[in-house]
Amino acid sequence: MKMLKEKRILLMVLSGLVFIFSIGFSSDEPPVINRTDVISAEKLINLFYTDNKRDSLLQDLKENRESYIKMREVAVTNDVPPAIMFNPLPVGFRSSGETSSMHLSPPEETLLPRNPEKLCFYSVRDLGDLIRTRKITSLELTRLFLNRLKKYDPQLHGVISLTEELALREAEAADREIAAGKYCGPLHGIPYGAKDLLAVKGYKTTWGAMPYKDQVIDLDATVIKKLRAAGAVLVAKTTLGALAWGDVWYGEKTRNPWNPDQGSSGSSAGSASATAAGLLPFAIGTETWGSIVSPSTRCGTTGLRPTYGRVSRTGAMALSWSMDKIGTIARSAEDCAIVFNAIYGPDGMDQTLYDFPFNYDPNLDLRKLRVGYLKSAFEAKSEAEDFDKTSLDVIQQMGINLIPIELPELPIQALAIILNAEAAAAFDDLTRSGRDDMMVRQVRAAWPNVFRASRFIPAVEYIQANRIRYMLIREMEKVMEGIDLYIAPSFAEDNLLLTNLTGHPCVVLPNGFDEKGNPTSISFIGDLFEEGKLLVFANAYQRATSFHKQRPPLFKVGD
Repeated sequence: MKMLKEKRILLMVLSGLVFIFSIGFSSDEPPVINRTDVISAEKLINLFYTDNKRDSLLQDLKENRESYIKMREVAVTNDVPPAIMFNPLPVGFRSSGETSSMHLSPPEETLLPRNPEKLCFYSVRDLGDLIRTRKITSLELTRLFLNRLKKYDPQLHGVISLTEELALREAEAADREIAAGKYCGPLHGIPYGAKDLLAVKGYKTTWGAMPYKDQVIDLDATVIKKLRAAGAVLVAKTTLGALAWGDVWYGEKTRNPWNPDQGSSGSSAGSASATAAGLLPFAIGTETWGSIVSPSTRCGTTGLRPTYGRVSRTGAMALSWSMDKIGTIARSAEDCAIVFNAIYGPDGMDQTLYDFPFNYDPNLDLRKLRVGYLKSAFEAKSEAEDFDKTSLDVIQQMGINLIPIELPELPIQALAIILNAEAAAAFDDLTRSGRDDMMVRQVRAAWPNVFRASRFIPAVEYIQANRIRYMLIREMEKVMEGIDLYIAPSFAEDNLLLTNLTGHPCVVLPNGFDEKGNPTSISFIGDLFEEGKLLVFANAYQRATSFHKQRPPLFKVGD
């Protein structure tokens, strides 16, 4: 009896809380709410009323619950955003300059290798030049990558769908256009993969989760359209941890090419794994809280998480409307710049986008950049501290005078309820229908449990968290006043969550290999909408090192 009573009490709600009431009730009439229920609910929010106050709010609780029930009668699909939009811009923010022509470094590999399969580890920059000079066709390159995907993906489990028919059609079209003198730029004819939360007409968009494994969305995501306009060729839809958490999807666990016994991390699991193994020249990933940084670290790729509001999310699965960002996973910073140049900017549909310029010029005088470093993080003990300190040494040898900085002191981890509340709303129907039982991972730290627990986050506390987030944006503006970018160990302190909350851009790139031969990484964080400076700096760092050119031994190609 006691257990049943406690179960019932947990389903009650205080006024203004986003609690769940009707799950599991078959009766037309929901249970009566009484003073005892209110007392129990108060414990969940650590706020306590007198009996008189409890009695006076009972009718309000009942009316609120009736409102929730009525709202649930409206079909609200995942693509419908809330009317409240997140704004990452500090008061008085101004973007710098105007967009100029994109400048690229000279290609490094200008000849075809004796073994054509070596092309699988060429950069986007070099492959684009080989196609432009017609030393190889897009169709030849596309078939090469399709064959490599078919050969190695059974080991890595990084692909949900091969888009072979579409790829061959797009490659043939690219070759015709190039032959006719209609060259679109460095992505023209280049194969790529897209995380399977991006819709593509005629193919499944599974979101990596069992409840959606047969889902087909009859549209092309804006990112797919923009890459098609740039001439890129979609060859695969890559895996993601179910509903963008981790590396376990409904079919398997995506593997790390450097150590296939280990998962590739997530959620952009397949995009990082396939790129690192030379199965794709680049892939599209997304990040809400580490989903580009983490798999790029594990797999030794270079990842760009752009500023919030830079890349359209039209046609992409929503997890957190105020935190989701679409970016690139590639083999170098310059490759990320090439792809970003094609996908950024407004599309007339996503209301969260800003029309600010992007300028990338590898000839920028690095001495003009003011570079900070997260002092306390580099002084702290960690498994990767030697690699991180070596990165600082390399940067100083590049002629950079490093400026010590520290992050704002606010309860950053507590603000994770913003993500959890938005994610629970995005998948409200999954929770209420009970189909969350179909998800492969059912542990405490997985979406099914987090969605359920998040129904008990008070609406007032969600708003309060966003008010603190506003304070955080203002404090980060002060941090960035004296610098153009800063360097941080990739998982140090609260940096990863903090910068995802504020919307700052990040480039993550390899900076060494541990004693087991697995990659390590360092992160560079830029000012809002300053991806150009950030990528130029990352490119210079990679030219001063060679970690990004190392290949997983099991997937290397001989001469």
